[in-house]
Amino acid sequence: MVRSLAQWTKTLSFPSRLSPNRNSKDCSTLNTTSPVPPPTPPRNKNSNCATSRSTSSTVSSASGTSTSSNNNNNNMPITELEQIIYPGPDPKQAIMGSLVFCIHHKQGCTWSDELRKLKAHLNVCKHDATQCPNKCGAQIPRIMMTDHLQYTCTMRRTKCEFCQSEFSGAGLEEHAGTCGQEPIYCEAKCGQRVLRGRMTLHKSKDCTKRLRRCLHCNREFSADTLALHVNQCPRAPTVCPQRCDVGPIARADLESHLRDECKALAIACSFKEAGCRFKGPRHLLEAHLEANAAAHLSLMVALSARQGQQIQMLKSAVSKLSINFTGTLLWKITDWSAKMAEAKGKDGLELVSPPFYTSQYGYKLQASMFLNGNGPGENTHVSVYIKVLPGEYDALLKWPFSHSITFTLFEQGAQSGQGGVAESFVPDPTWENFQRPSNEPDQLGFGFPRFISHDLLYKRPFIKDDTVFLRVKVDPSKIVAV
Repeated sequence: MVRSLAQWTKTLSFPSRLSPNRNSKDCSTLNTTSPVPPPTPPRNKNSNCATSRSTSSTVSSASGTSTSSNNNNNNMPITELEQIIYPGPDPKQAIMGSLVFCIHHKQGCTWSDELRKLKAHLNVCKHDATQCPNKCGAQIPRIMMTDHLQYTCTMRRTKCEFCQSEFSGAGLEEHAGTCGQEPIYCEAKCGQRVLRGRMTLHKSKDCTKRLRRCLHCNREFSADTLALHVNQCPRAPTVCPQRCDVGPIARADLESHLRDECKALAIACSFKEAGCRFKGPRHLLEAHLEANAAAHLSLMVALSARQGQQIQMLKSAVSKLSINFTGTLLWKITDWSAKMAEAKGKDGLELVSPPFYTSQYGYKLQASMFLNGNGPGENTHVSVYIKVLPGEYDALLKWPFSHSITFTLFEQGAQSGQGGVAESFVPDPTWENFQRPSNEPDQLGFGFPRFISHDLLYKRPFIKDDTVFLRVKVDPSKIVAV
């Protein structure tokens, strides 16, 4: 590039001394401490050097100068500027001999020499911009020219790496993304890379993710899952496993075919659970049922007897699970009013509690209650009794029964503590009621015929919601160890 002297002076950066005439008697040396622009010099040509020293310190490059100083210097004629900076017989020669930096020193150029050599340096400076040889119109620094010509120049000639066709730089950018020979990933995300020009053919024939329609149910599936679907398709035809005369059957209809229609299937007799072992084709089953009606009836009677035994065993197991083994029975008597009315109208009506044990392997007991009284308490009191029942572990226990028994009738809704009526006794070893019971005990038991009077029963809150609670407790401190 050709630059005028005026252009150079706008972009120059001077080192510490501006003039090679370091011993000038007319003017002291101008020191530069930083690349900042000189202030606007006075217009008077006769100003002494002291004035120049007090108003200027450096001459810097165009990038570091202030706007006002540049405007003043640009408007001043170059000859006048020369006379101000270098007063003397040949100021232009003095300027051209000044030591300067390259105008590209901020871009990294380290060249520094006399101003007169700057033009020659710029012709070879790697940071100086030159016209692109391809005439694309770009001004590119020499150091970046190789990359520009290879990658970014719109007028460069290059080949597509896929189809090897030659394009200009601008044409290659338009060609990119449309080249039919460029391998790209399948748009259906099957994972394969296919040439762009063959993508349509791949998606219609080879892609494992393309949609295909099931021939049996007309539903669509991806090609890689269609085979699995066909093996499970409810409308896919299948052959009867019994090899009957019926043609292919839809998989969804196969079960009903075997159950209702297949003539080759061997069917068990409907009395199979009762013990009939017949098994044969469907057309023989009806004849078998008619010919063996009496035998089937006998089998059903035997089955009913077996089921009855099983029911009894289950009831026994359930009753064992519900038995109380804690030695304390809390007996809840509901519908008190109806039961009391029934007891008054029927002599000797006795209510019995569920049986309970003093421990897991202890004595088996049962409480009873006469709502209208018994013996001395008849028609006036409620009578309560306890009796010993035959238990599973009586052979291991000590007899006679000698545990203390406490009956407690609770008041309901008491404000301060749980009130009630309690009576207890310790069995006499000589009493027959507490000897080891027979298989079918018929004794009444032992208790209190005048446990609580009817008057006291209704006077205090023993009855609530037509319900009464009676507790029967065996003293655990006197349980005999087995």
